[in-house]
Amino acid sequence: MNHQEKVQRIVEQLKNHAPTKGPLSLQKDAVSHVVPNPHDPKHRDQKVNLRGLNEILRIDLQEKICEAEPGVTFFDLVQKTIPLNLVPLLVPELKTITIGGAVSGCSVESMSYKYGGFHDSCLEYEIITGTGEVLTCSSDQNADLFHMIHGSYGTLGIISKLKFKLIAAKPFVKIEYLRYRTFDQFATTLRQQIQLGQADFLDGIIHAPDNYTLCLGEFVNQAPYTSDYTWLHIYYKSTREKSHDYLTTTNYLFRYDTECHWLSRSIPGMETKLLRLLLGKQILSSTNLLGWSKRLAPLLRFDKRPDVVVDVFIPWNRFEKFYRRYQAEINYYPLWIVPYRRVQKYPWINEEYDKRIGDPLFIDLAVYGLKNRRRDLNYYQILEEMVYDCNGIKTLISHNSYSKERFWEIYNRPNYEKIKQRTDPQNRFRELYEKFHFEQ
Repeated sequence: MNHQEKVQRIVEQLKNHAPTKGPLSLQKDAVSHVVPNPHDPKHRDQKVNLRGLNEILRIDLQEKICEAEPGVTFFDLVQKTIPLNLVPLLVPELKTITIGGAVSGCSVESMSYKYGGFHDSCLEYEIITGTGEVLTCSSDQNADLFHMIHGSYGTLGIISKLKFKLIAAKPFVKIEYLRYRTFDQFATTLRQQIQLGQADFLDGIIHAPDNYTLCLGEFVNQAPYTSDYTWLHIYYKSTREKSHDYLTTTNYLFRYDTECHWLSRSIPGMETKLLRLLLGKQILSSTNLLGWSKRLAPLLRFDKRPDVVVDVFIPWNRFEKFYRRYQAEINYYPLWIVPYRRVQKYPWINEEYDKRIGDPLFIDLAVYGLKNRRRDLNYYQILEEMVYDCNGIKTLISHNSYSKERFWEIYNRPNYEKIKQRTDPQNRFRELYEKFHFEQ
């Protein structure tokens, strides 16, 4: 089935669906990277079948441009581009994140300090609206939808094709680890490295209040050795122990996938060599861990306080304020630290809220696996308040407790509803607040 036939199949599904039958959710090949929530009403929805929409359509070596369908995973994409000495400008850290999902939701990694998110490298989208219309969107054509589709989480339409830029790459990555005992030392050096802009890759890990690691990566043509963190060895722990390291470019790009950062440690014994040798192939990797979460969904239904898994984007000018409060009130580690340059203002952020941000540089602080069992407080809610107080943005793919008033104080309701009325007037894909806020 060629691309146009796939698109037509989706269009027919939309045109044949009566709005009175309720909302639609998308059925895809890849595992979902939304934090599993058994209470999500999407589990009861009728589905739009997007399976098979996962082909790389064209790679232009001269222009360094790729066209592909949204279900292509970044791992499959990189497998095709690296032999051509090319990679996308931004490769999210887990193998089965799809290029469509990286645009509809969010994406961040160690190239974000230069290039922002994956959507910032995109030149054009093909989008199927809720009414079955197929639109070509770019900065010159349907520009309002082109800029609003990022961060809309599938509520404005279905991305059916993407055109995006690639950059030159080399077969290996050398990583240098710089360690600091204080936040001030870490933040000062991080800022200096951002301003220098010389590193191909830049991120960090806060292992403890007195243990900060800055990770500087560069493409290289040769490596004296390569480390492998796809099974028995643990990447995030290596950053506390080594002064430098070499990985193949593919293994570098997905260095966090085996542990799903460090979520594997929530399984007793899963960081021991014996259990990894016996069960690692069945349990380790983001695909396996998310797959097991889906299988255990009936049991998770009774968990009223799931562990915190969330990324929060804090403006650089509030980074220290946020971290000091985090240290005082939560104090959970490791924290993944990723500088993120906002290439352009986002039309989905409320204009008044945007004025308070006041900085084009954000720091993504990724909180993964924080236990949330205390009856007297909810860490998800505490983090929401801390992010709001620092004029930041919290990703929506985990648990959310914003009031509708607070939510639309952060997000741009007029801009969103203007596009929504045009692309999904019958609300087949749910409205943004409704999609992520429901009774649990």
